[in-house]
Amino acid sequence: MSYTAPLKDMLFNIEHLARIDQIATIPGFEDAGLETAQAVLEECGKLNRDVIAPLNWEGDKNPSYHHDGHQVTTTPGFKEAYKQFTQGGWQSLQHPAEFGGQGLPKTIGAACGEMLNSANMSFALCPMLTDGAIEALLTAGSDDMKAKYLEKLISGEWTGTMNLTEPQAGSDLAAVRTRAEPQPDGTYKVFGTKIYITYGEHDMADNIIHLVLARVVGAPEGVKGISLFVVPKFMVNGDGSLGARNDVHCVSIEHKMGIKASPTAVLQYGDGMAASIADSTGPGAVGFLVGEENRGLEYMFIMMNAARYAVGVQGISIAERAYQHAVQYARDRVQSRPVDGSLPGAGPIIHHPDVRRMLMTMRAYTEGCRSLASVAAAAYDAAHHHPDAEVRKQNQSFYEFMVPLVKGYSTEMSLEVTSLGVQVHGGMGFIEETGCAQYYRDAKILTIYEGTTAIQANDLVGRKTARDGGQTAKALAAQVAQTESELAASGNPDALAVARRLKAAREAFVDVVEFVAGNTKAHPNDVFAGSVPYLMLAGNLMAGWQMGRALLVALTPEAQAQDAAFMAAKVTTARFYADHILSKAPGIRDSIVEGAGSVTAMALDAF
Repeated sequence: MSYTAPLKDMLFNIEHLARIDQIATIPGFEDAGLETAQAVLEECGKLNRDVIAPLNWEGDKNPSYHHDGHQVTTTPGFKEAYKQFTQGGWQSLQHPAEFGGQGLPKTIGAACGEMLNSANMSFALCPMLTDGAIEALLTAGSDDMKAKYLEKLISGEWTGTMNLTEPQAGSDLAAVRTRAEPQPDGTYKVFGTKIYITYGEHDMADNIIHLVLARVVGAPEGVKGISLFVVPKFMVNGDGSLGARNDVHCVSIEHKMGIKASPTAVLQYGDGMAASIADSTGPGAVGFLVGEENRGLEYMFIMMNAARYAVGVQGISIAERAYQHAVQYARDRVQSRPVDGSLPGAGPIIHHPDVRRMLMTMRAYTEGCRSLASVAAAAYDAAHHHPDAEVRKQNQSFYEFMVPLVKGYSTEMSLEVTSLGVQVHGGMGFIEETGCAQYYRDAKILTIYEGTTAIQANDLVGRKTARDGGQTAKALAAQVAQTESELAASGNPDALAVARRLKAAREAFVDVVEFVAGNTKAHPNDVFAGSVPYLMLAGNLMAGWQMGRALLVALTPEAQAQDAAFMAAKVTTARFYADHILSKAPGIRDSIVEGAGSVTAMALDAF
């Protein structure tokens, strides 16, 4: 099944919801207007359609493999595709020109990221982790580190990883045991085991720059004693050339349910690997401290936040791919006569109402989450680059509230959409050769890595809602109410229906915000029993809000003149989202505010 990038929808969001014209007024982004966005997205779409997407099924059948002690060979074709990807400048897209990047806004880069992940999520994970490493070094790296590593990372000549998890330390990073021993020359020797390291070893790039959380000997216990280190696979000489192999190697790679072509490595640091730097200096991987000791988690969160947003985009990506696959099958598969007698005999299943319901659900979820991610990307650009400090502050607050929603809601959404994709195929969906089962399997990891949905929900409850007494959440609700007024004022029947659903969902959201803000300290179990439902309600509302904004644009004479068929479909999709998805919000409100007690009422030994 081929992949075609949904360029019209992406450009609609970029122009009308993310307001690329406003981004292009920010110093440094003057050339990044709609024309640039269109040109970049079109080229990106071609690369992903013609080069990256055809390798997706191959990667599922012939995944990366570990051999010869520490080598990892990627899926046939990946290495060559990665070379095309980097030579085309795609890794450098949204990174600073100062270090060889193209300096484009995230508003454009995020759309390109969606395409890459739709085409081949396993492949896309490599540049995604490199993006995170770049962000961390830009923020916390020394000038020497930036000079040594950034240009090669931004070009894609080298790749980056993030090393947090250990066998005994998953989400609880206070339990990290990897240790770092200070050396007289200012470096550190790193010892420990890290697991679940995406592209921790591979054959696509000359060097891998590992960002590693470790505890300096004598550091405080808990998260306050964690530091961040750069540990390169190969040492880097003063002239930028590669030197000796560092004392870090891949012990094994995981055998996974999905994203099989992405090598998920177990890395061993400092066990005296033969033919490495350990031969001359003794065991210990040479590491370089990023920033200050004991501030590692703070720095790593920069990388994690970038990755959390990117994983949300992955959810949208896999949902889009599953939707395209299902639509094509529904057009081709002939089965049963339509219930309304509109055809004399059996017809394509796209004529059946329940199939239409499933396809519309897939489409509405995907478009709603895509619009939410696009608006969040624009807020990131303004938060980091706008010359006005107050504008930066407002956009930073907006973006930070959206990150757990983009990550949590979009990935949970992708599970429903990819499951529906299998369902549309009927019995054929359960057959691997159909291809749609891969999307379902690939999607499952998205609700787990970079923080499970519950961890995103804890962030939403604690840092984003309770901390300021719900003020940020209520300010967002006020913006939603403004859109409701605009929809109601239009007089259009679809707009009025969306306004009614949006109002009910907003009121449900505000009730939950008040419940969370008022009970997190006094009744934490009651609040956290409903934390994930709260995240889903908030994500649903914010995506529905963007669909309401999209509907307003689509009704304008200018938009109708531009592409009447596309705008009509946008109105229909927004209406469906309101009727079938946004309408769930009041019920979720009831389960959170009134149903907390039954979550924890069962005696533990009764389970």
